[in-house]
Amino acid sequence: MSGFAFKQFKVAHEQCAMKVSTDGILLGAWANLSNANSLLDIGTGTGLLALMCKQRSPQLTITAVEVDKNAYQQALQNIAASPWPNIEVHQQSIQTFNSAQPFDVVIANPPYFNHSLKGNNEARNIARHTDGLSFAELISAFKKLSHAGSTFSLILPTTEAAVFIELATQNGLYLNTHCQVKATPNKAISRNLMTFSYINQSIVESALCIKDNENNYSEDYITLCKAFYLKM
Repeated sequence: MSGFAFKQFKVAHEQCAMKVSTDGILLGAWANLSNANSLLDIGTGTGLLALMCKQRSPQLTITAVEVDKNAYQQALQNIAASPWPNIEVHQQSIQTFNSAQPFDVVIANPPYFNHSLKGNNEARNIARHTDGLSFAELISAFKKLSHAGSTFSLILPTTEAAVFIELATQNGLYLNTHCQVKATPNKAISRNLMTFSYINQSIVESALCIKDNENNYSEDYITLCKAFYLKM
C-alpha cells in the first residue's frame, strides 16, 4: 500500500487528489479535543484527521464527510484497516449534510485557493480551490451542525486566515486560539492553526517552527507530533 505509515495506522492516498501533508498532520495533532464526545471532519480526504483525532481521543464518536468519490473510497479503506473501523464516513457535500445531533468539535483542512490558476486534474482543483466550498459555506456548515459550546478548528495560509477571521467574526464566531507556524525560524509565517467558537474570550496566541536552523524537526514540533510519526 502506497502512502504514509504512522505509529498506529497507515494512510493510503493514491486515489486522493490531496495527499497526506504537514498541514493535515499539524491540525490533527493540534486541534483541541478537550471535553468533546463527538467530532465532525469536513472534507476528510484520506481520513487522516479523523484517524488522528480518534487515536488522540478514542472515546470520540467521529463522523467524516467527503464529496469526492475516490477520496471517499480511500477514506473507507484507510479507516477499515485502522484500529478504529467505527468512524462513520459519508459521501456528500457538507452543504447538503445534516445531523440529528450537533457536534462538539468540527475540524477541517479546507480548500483555500481563491483566484489561482487551475490544473487539468479536476479532483485536485476541487480539493484545493474554494469554488466547491467557500469560506462562507464552511462557516455556515459549522453554524448549522454545532451547538453553543462547539469549537471549530482549521488550518490556513496567512492571507486566507485573515480573510477567514474577518468573515467568521461577521458571522458571530470568535477566534479563541491561534498558532502561527513557520517552516524554519528564518522563514515567514506560512500557516495558521485556529480554533473558533461562539464564546468571546481572550485569544491564546502561540508560535511553532517545524524545523530548526539545522533542518531537524524542532523540539516543539516533536512534542506535538511524536505520538504519530514512526521515527520520532
